Amino acid sequence: MLFLALAGGLSAAPEIAELAIVNANILTVNPAQPRARALAIRAGKILAVGDSVTEHIGPATQVMDLQGATVIPGLIDSHVHMAGFGAMVETFDLRSVSSIAEVAAIVSRRAAALPAGAWVQGRAWDQTNWGGEFPDHTALTRAAPDRPVFLTRIDGHAAWVNRKALELAGITKETPDPMGGKIVRDAQGEATGILIDRAQGLVSAKIPPPTDEQIRQRLRAAALECAKLGMTSVHDAGISAQMLRAYQQLAAEKLLPVRVYAMIGGEGPLWQEYLRKGPEVGDYLTVRSIKLVADGAMGSRGAAFWQPYSDDPGNSGLLILKHETIERVARQAAAKGFQVATHAIGDRANRVALDAYGAVLGENNDKRFRIEHAQAISLPDFEKFRRFGVIASMQSTHATSDMRWAVKRMGPDRLMGAYAWRRMLNTGVKFANGSDFPVEDPNPFYGLFAAVTRQDQKGFPDGGWLPDQKLTRAEALHSFTLGGAYAAFEEKTKGSLEPGKLADFVVLDQDLMTVPELAIPKIKVRMTFLGGRTVFGAQ
Repeated sequence: MLFLALAGGLSAAPEIAELAIVNANILTVNPAQPRARALAIRAGKILAVGDSVTEHIGPATQVMDLQGATVIPGLIDSHVHMAGFGAMVETFDLRSVSSIAEVAAIVSRRAAALPAGAWVQGRAWDQTNWGGEFPDHTALTRAAPDRPVFLTRIDGHAAWVNRKALELAGITKETPDPMGGKIVRDAQGEATGILIDRAQGLVSAKIPPPTDEQIRQRLRAAALECAKLGMTSVHDAGISAQMLRAYQQLAAEKLLPVRVYAMIGGEGPLWQEYLRKGPEVGDYLTVRSIKLVADGAMGSRGAAFWQPYSDDPGNSGLLILKHETIERVARQAAAKGFQVATHAIGDRANRVALDAYGAVLGENNDKRFRIEHAQAISLPDFEKFRRFGVIASMQSTHATSDMRWAVKRMGPDRLMGAYAWRRMLNTGVKFANGSDFPVEDPNPFYGLFAAVTRQDQKGFPDGGWLPDQKLTRAEALHSFTLGGAYAAFEEKTKGSLEPGKLADFVVLDQDLMTVPELAIPKIKVRMTFLGGRTVFGAQ
């Protein structure tokens, strides 16, 4: 009895941290403890959060005094294309090019620098930068008459090619449009050099595939850039078996400075393999989702709408997948513990995907199926997101990029359900944010700014575009942290700074909650920590 009494009177000694962050302005994204000044970290996880963690500091603890600097949870980009970003770093980025002549000059210089027979490849041209009409192959053919050229549009849903590429692909007047794709033709029926959605494959299939080492290098380069920008997790929206092997190798060698939630890129052998063996959940790589594509993109007029485009009356876009296909995959996934994430931009594609999900899910489920982009929604369909538990995985910079021409594409009526983050939240829909890089810039602070202001970085338009859909700063930060964690079934391990969660956090040079709005995109990351270790910045 005396022993028990003495034991009961003793309290366990506090655990000693390996790393202590002190004198910081910590935005925890934990509603029970929104702010703190100190963190204690042990074995890659958060040991304690509070105004002081002195009891967890021992002789061997590394103590880091941040002198008031702001700390936030590691940012989560819920929709990225890592290999595409890495490839763009290797080639050239046409995002800011403002004329066809300038594109042609870049292609000409690139062609002169390449070995004989090599393809000229580039990304991110945008015809709205030079008036809005699609170009034809003429300028590219003149710039590189003897070698094929393949340039991907900024949204990834159209390609611009030269005559040599068309010839290698065997595209003639008689070539039919593939299902889910369109060969843009002139008045005589000849291919102009613009290929929409699945028509891109007619040419891209002729391009020599990258080697395993090239894919590995691209993923590594993209991951390093993510860490530099404050991202500690990304959701890679559509990986191949080759990319999966590269990720597995990088993870095994501890060369991934970010955690990857990977979506299998559509039906095929890799999907069948995972259906047999089930989800793969790891610290650095998780595979438990399949990415489907229901339509194209609005910028290339491939997004599927119920009514024609306001600026193209004969065109309602391309529905790439039917209800029956999405429902079949959804049943497979639900039975085996996988999530389905479907790209849907136009109102028709969104309803088709939602109805297919609903036929499988019913109400009050926790399967966490997702709609990727969800850009234009018929007003009655917002409730379907809530009823079926579907996550809206949206990208706030899409709104501020598209606002230049979106009303011309959709007209004022459809605009009421477009880029509607506030309406999603008010309906009770779970919302995860991202960038869709390399479609948009990967910098998450650009996305946070767009979510809060609905302006470009010069402050246009005054008051914001469709300003009733703005988010507060706290809501925007949640969408890039806990919102992304929830979308990957990871809210118990990441997304906020609280005891027991992974020590994934970022040190900033300014306070996200108090800087002037126009300064949000200028916030710089000082350090990024993954599991308590520095993956960017010097301690």
